Amino acid sequence: MLIMMRETDGGSVKMTLREWMTVWFETYSKPLIRPSTADLYYNSMKNHIFPNIGNIALENLRSLDIQQMYNQMRTSGRVRKAKNDMGHGLSVRTVRNTHSLLRQCLEQAVHERLVPFNPANGCKVPPGEKREMKVMLPEDIGRYLKTAAEYGVLPMLFLALSSGLRRGELLALHWKDLDINNLTISVSKQVMGRNGCLIVSTPKTQNSTRIVAISEQTAEILTSQHAKHGDNIYMFPSPVTGEMYHPDSIGRLHKKILAKAGMEKIRFHDLRHTFATLALQNGVDIKTLSNILGHHSAGFTLDTYGHVTQKMKRDAAVKVGNFLLEATAAI
Repeated sequence: MLIMMRETDGGSVKMTLREWMTVWFETYSKPLIRPSTADLYYNSMKNHIFPNIGNIALENLRSLDIQQMYNQMRTSGRVRKAKNDMGHGLSVRTVRNTHSLLRQCLEQAVHERLVPFNPANGCKVPPGEKREMKVMLPEDIGRYLKTAAEYGVLPMLFLALSSGLRRGELLALHWKDLDINNLTISVSKQVMGRNGCLIVSTPKTQNSTRIVAISEQTAEILTSQHAKHGDNIYMFPSPVTGEMYHPDSIGRLHKKILAKAGMEKIRFHDLRHTFATLALQNGVDIKTLSNILGHHSAGFTLDTYGHVTQKMKRDAAVKVGNFLLEATAAI
């Protein structure tokens, strides 16, 4: 690997964090990560790391330098779009992502013996924040789907609610992914928007490539949809382009449906949470649900939906308690 160095007046070799991070990103990181992740890394380097600590010599970089940058990001780190923009603090998630990026980069520098230790390991980052999860109420699901039918997207949203597919997975489906005889759908790709273009890639994780079972009712709805545009390879083609929907377009349409139905605002991703919650409440075990959702482990699923299982445990305790109370009353 060729690493560019600079000589100082004293003859000693110096390399700035910017120089090393650029080499590391192009050599070790970018070839192995998803394009969307590469964009996030690049923006973090360009907007935060390089302007704040990029010109510090790699061997002189201290935990204090990095920690001060994190603190500044939390208070006024947002990139200003105008001169009179006062700037605002960035989210905990952004700071944690920047920390993860720096830690990986500097860990490789340790392996390359460019520095004796990783200064990012000495930094303190705020604890992660769980995004608020909202679930569509059972009494609202009918209204939502009825309004979706008025917009011509009932099959897509019915499948979303009955399978828990991610938005990108849903929009990337081809008709050949549907096995009508075995009542399954093969999930092997997803679509995302990037720089104004649609990028089709493998799913989010290795476990996200999966076979999802569907009901006969879902299969009938999808088959009826196919009859409307049987010569199109996509399961849910855009009526405007005939190609895949852009994820942002479906997000906007989802908001319109909620507004017209007079429902509380929830994210499109919360349709996935709604499916998972209904599945748990109707007796689907964590391991099975984890496989359906394409999570990397059942532990992650349990952690994500722990609030649901806790309520189920309490309900079970009440039912058993009531049963025993009735039994002892007869003694």
